[in-house]
Amino acid sequence: MNNQTTIEKMKQMRLTAMAETYHNSLQNNIHKDYTLDQYIALLVDQEWEHRHNKRIENLISSAGFRQSASIRDIDYTANRTLDKTVFERLALMDFIKSRENIIITGATGTGKSYLAQALGHNACLLQHKTMYFNFTRLTDQIKLAKLEGTYLKLMKKIEKTDLLILDDFGLTSFDEQIRNALMDIVEMKYDKSSMIIAAQIPVKCWHETIGEGTIADAILDRLVHSSHRIELTGQSMRKNKMDKTQNNL
Repeated sequence: MNNQTTIEKMKQMRLTAMAETYHNSLQNNIHKDYTLDQYIALLVDQEWEHRHNKRIENLISSAGFRQSASIRDIDYTANRTLDKTVFERLALMDFIKSRENIIITGATGTGKSYLAQALGHNACLLQHKTMYFNFTRLTDQIKLAKLEGTYLKLMKKIEKTDLLILDDFGLTSFDEQIRNALMDIVEMKYDKSSMIIAAQIPVKCWHETIGEGTIADAILDRLVHSSHRIELTGQSMRKNKMDKTQNNL
């Protein structure tokens, strides 16, 4: 048997990690330390783990997060009424299995975006297909897609996600085109997959922000009533950090 030929065949079949493990074990005579069953299991485990990690990397990359955020790095000591028990329960991602939503509201700098993206990152780790949008940029994409005739393609892409994150919701004024697009998104996600919305604007003001009573009613009925709510309070965490830094100078 030609070992190099075997390695090349593995590579051609895209068994990259298996080929690398096989090559290294031959170079170092590691294979002699295993029974046949153990050695086959080793090769398969290496390939499985490689593909698993690669899929997670691809999910994180394609999600389009603005920053790298982690559940482990969340500051629960800040005075913003963030309940650690509640948030860590949400981080288990059961809300995705239940097709529920999360709404995070609070003033600028209270960490809404970070929390939303930390949950999104965790969703990717659990292999949930996730998409992150700054809402203003999404509205720009929607308008461009309308002009280019790719609107349905964009909506289909959004529909296929397990978790859609809309950040800085409501900072852009709503016109008829954006209202209808948001209605399309909420309608196709409703009871099928989950959304996280982060907003400075309190939920009680969303009806007025969206405008056009009938559509606003329909959107909020599908979005708000099936949502977990996180309402952050307090001053900007960024401002507090800057103040502490200046005081220490």
